[in-house]
Amino acid sequence: MAKLTQAPNGGNVSTLDRKLGRTVFGSAPDLYARGRPGYPPRVAEILRDLCRAGPETAAFEIGPGTGQATARLLDLGCTVCAIEPDARLAAYLSESLGPAHPGRLTVMQAPFEEAALRSTAFDLGVAATSFHWLDPAIGLPKVKQLLRPGGHWAMWWNVYGDPDAPDDFQVRTHALFDSLERPPTFADREKKPYALNRERRLAELEREGFEERAVEIIRWDVTFSTGQMLALSATFSPVAQLPEPARNEFLEALRRVGDDEFAGSIPRRFLTAVYTARSPRRMPLPA
Repeated sequence: MAKLTQAPNGGNVSTLDRKLGRTVFGSAPDLYARGRPGYPPRVAEILRDLCRAGPETAAFEIGPGTGQATARLLDLGCTVCAIEPDARLAAYLSESLGPAHPGRLTVMQAPFEEAALRSTAFDLGVAATSFHWLDPAIGLPKVKQLLRPGGHWAMWWNVYGDPDAPDDFQVRTHALFDSLERPPTFADREKKPYALNRERRLAELEREGFEERAVEIIRWDVTFSTGQMLALSATFSPVAQLPEPARNEFLEALRRVGDDEFAGSIPRRFLTAVYTARSPRRMPLPA
């Protein structure tokens, strides 16, 4: 099966600063909520069966955005502290999910690195398509600090295309997307998507002392209309941060491909990579 190749310049495309993730998604929360597909049901099963998410679970979530993963945690019965750096998204999350779950959702507007949270206060921590905006050398120690001994950690990402078996739309639009700045999801030195670089992600968890480290890759297919694909693409950070004329030009090029070459019906192959681990059951003795 064909694989996507790197850009002719050898991949020397500038990478977006991680701090951009604190502001780039909040300009149009409704568009983001409509454009981003949810996560496959298997993710909720992993949270319930492997991470023991349920009515007695105190959970924190890093970068909840418009609350797709937050809603699943609440559906499972968890009490959730959602840490969102963007004030607009924090307000959207409070207004959209708070009234239906009184007393079970707290929204803290702050970058995760700066959020004042009590140590060992949580049974579960999660990050859904958000942890790549953090430096793992800073984020993972704080995650471990917040979890109770034996607490669960889960981080996952939707990957919009399979690099080892690209669908026709992915192949056709690769050059368009490759002309943009790279998000941190493609910042690994090995040129692998961040979410699919299992060796590095698991090694980072191991270095921080997490136990029972595991990863599961979920493959799923969906057919999008051109409008749905444009709405999704408009939420990608390299597209969202473009000046409006350039963004409109980019989306118009995608529209032409979707309408003219796929008759407005675009089959896609997506992957969801789910990483799970546990904090040490016994805290290390002081040196």
